[in-house]
Amino acid sequence: MLVTSYYGLLPKQILFEKDEEEKKKHYDKIMQYNGFYTNAMYAMTKTLKKIIKEQHITHMIICFDKTRDTFRRKKYADYKAQRSATPEPLKDQFIHMEEMLQEIGYAVEMSDDYEADDLAGSAAALYSKEMPTYIITKDHDYLQLVDPFTTLWLLQTQQDKADEINQKYSSLFSDGKGFSLPDKAVSVTPSVCVSEYGVYPEQIPDLKGITGDSSDNIPGVKGVQSAAAPLLREYGTIERIYQAIDSCQDEKARKKLSAFWKEKLGVKRSPIKALIEYRESAFMSKDLATIKRDVALSQTLDQMSLDLLDEKKRREQYARFGFKSL
Repeated sequence: MLVTSYYGLLPKQILFEKDEEEKKKHYDKIMQYNGFYTNAMYAMTKTLKKIIKEQHITHMIICFDKTRDTFRRKKYADYKAQRSATPEPLKDQFIHMEEMLQEIGYAVEMSDDYEADDLAGSAAALYSKEMPTYIITKDHDYLQLVDPFTTLWLLQTQQDKADEINQKYSSLFSDGKGFSLPDKAVSVTPSVCVSEYGVYPEQIPDLKGITGDSSDNIPGVKGVQSAAAPLLREYGTIERIYQAIDSCQDEKARKKLSAFWKEKLGVKRSPIKALIEYRESAFMSKDLATIKRDVALSQTLDQMSLDLLDEKKRREQYARFGFKSL
């Protein structure tokens, strides 16, 4: 959310410039106050305020990535290795945003070993059966956390796109009518997930195990994309797909299996050879894509209550960063 806010309020001289050195020449045009860059913080603060007011939230936990050197990079050194460095004006705002939220009284969670995904997943696993739980993000990895107790508010780039998807699945909700959602958010339940993405929430790590994920540099199985969802609908997991392949004693049996996949599942080009060649990558990729749900959190449910927000501290922090309109 902070990253999206940063680019959403970035001057055009920086936003459309390709050369990094040229971008730096225009850093002075970024919204700032008393020497602090504030464009991302301001936009995210407005977003949080709007969500709390309109969605009648009672408890909230805000999860941040603290480092890219988490346990996943220890397992796979190239995990997220393709990502560029965080721009300096944004890097400062991560620190200041975290500090500001904590000062005001929000429950903020960070870890040296785990990603924000793991922290949010663990919070949902702990508390979603105690109260209706919603996760707001634009990260598709979080689809795997959707269950009867946890709804994903998946952010889209445009409001029109969100409206289109929500309208498409409105009949899957209890009254079939409209419902209040954060701006640009799609409400994803288990039924919406399988209808829109072709697999159930719990199969998302299996899907990424085969297709990979370029945004996280997860390799998957090269050359196998469209076959992934049909195979998972038939077998459920990567493990069972490989059981079917391993049950073939010879080339004749593999051809028979390929014919079955083509006729019944609609898999036109046999992925058996690629699946065999990249077996190790498939299982590693699934492991990397699986969000942890058992991370010990520093924040309790009581500490996530928005009743703990300090109005005096809020005004002090807003004044510190020049958020006069808020």
